[in-house]
Amino acid sequence: MAEYEKLKDWLLSRRDELNVRLGRIKKDVTRRANADWSEQAQERENDEVIDQLGNEAQAELNLVNKALDRMNYDDYGYCIGCGGEIAEARLAAMPYADLCIKCAEKRDQAS
Repeated sequence: MAEYEKLKDWLLSRRDELNVRLGRIKKDVTRRANADWSEQAQERENDEVIDQLGNEAQAELNLVNKALDRMNYDDYGYCIGCGGEIAEARLAAMPYADLCIKCAEKRDQAS
């Protein structure tokens, strides 16, 4: 498990970054609307982009939290599909991976 300490540190750091990002997005979304109608139209278009960025950040935050939970329960590094070990290279590239390459490929082919 010692090899997972760097990954855990990265996951904790990433969680903090995502929480800060979500806080900024929330602050931006709840700002007061501009009185100028043309400016409001532009702000609404921007709000759609901000909403999408917030959704993506929240989705990644969920993945990070699940990975940290798996670490706490000593399930980290094992595929939730087949129970086999997830390759270290895969975890290094995507620390919140919960599927081995084979199971991830099967899932992608099924969709």
